[in-house]
Amino acid sequence: MATIRDVAKLAGVSVATISRFLNKNGYVNEETKLRVEQAIKTLQYEPNAMARGLAGRKTGTIALIFPDITNPFFAELARAVEDVARMYGYTVILCNSDNQADKEQTYIRVLKQRYVDGILFASYSLRSDDVDALNNEKIPFIMLDRAPRETSCTVVSSKHLEGAQQAVQHLLDEGCTKIAHIYGPQDTVTGRERFMGYEQSVKHFPWYSPSLVEPGYFRVDGGMEAVENLMKRHPDIDGIFAGNDTMAVGALKKLQRMGVRVPDQVALCGFDGIDLTVIVEPEITTVAQSIYDMGMLSTRLLIKKIEGDNSEDQTHLFDVKLIPRESTRRKRKE
Repeated sequence: MATIRDVAKLAGVSVATISRFLNKNGYVNEETKLRVEQAIKTLQYEPNAMARGLAGRKTGTIALIFPDITNPFFAELARAVEDVARMYGYTVILCNSDNQADKEQTYIRVLKQRYVDGILFASYSLRSDDVDALNNEKIPFIMLDRAPRETSCTVVSSKHLEGAQQAVQHLLDEGCTKIAHIYGPQDTVTGRERFMGYEQSVKHFPWYSPSLVEPGYFRVDGGMEAVENLMKRHPDIDGIFAGNDTMAVGALKKLQRMGVRVPDQVALCGFDGIDLTVIVEPEITTVAQSIYDMGMLSTRLLIKKIEGDNSEDQTHLFDVKLIPRESTRRKRKE
């Protein structure tokens, strides 16, 4: 493989000139540019991205850190990030933190060492001091949904509270008279706001009780366990709002194992709009986020930051949409 010295020798210039040309960080006259370009073409020279990153602190790479690779929500998000990044000539590094703060810290440290140009965070465990450190080190980053409180950063998210209220109202409209909630981690914006939307919608009903809520940790097995606990405490539950679709899938699976008919005995609604909700039977009603659009916007905003856009940090909120399906279509009494 040709080296930068080979290119310099063939073009009749110094290695420093080749470096200036590759990194675009100094003057190179037009005649020299033509000779360098021809030498690169003749030798089929491919600049080492890491070496260029060390010189110019740009590697043409961005990273996406997410908490759970098994959740289809993040798969669709990653696809959007990769699609947009490729349009702009960037490569994406995917980092699965498994909801572990120490693993996420390791990723951040390694990504800094490798001079990634920017980072997208869709994580649960990023701390306020991490955000401050990234800002101080001038590392461009964007938060998806999960920004720590009282921090300065750009956030791309959805109207979670409003979506939760839509879900509960839909269950009420379908005739449910006692609705439970399976909630996600309360240290996340998504889990917290969806919980608040549920609580604000039902707390004025005489049947409401704090024992109608149960954690599901945004996981399928969490949804299964939560349903079992809820039905033991309140066997007369006739509606369940799960804080995300993976928990809703787990809830459906457990209800069916318990012999509970969905939606005739218990109507079920999830949140996110992932494809998994149409694979199961009955198909699950969900509050759909614009997952792909969120990924596209967050990537564009990150690239703008990388390329020098110093606009003030903002929160971009996407609308959500209730998609009614068979899991809530109950037989109406005449």
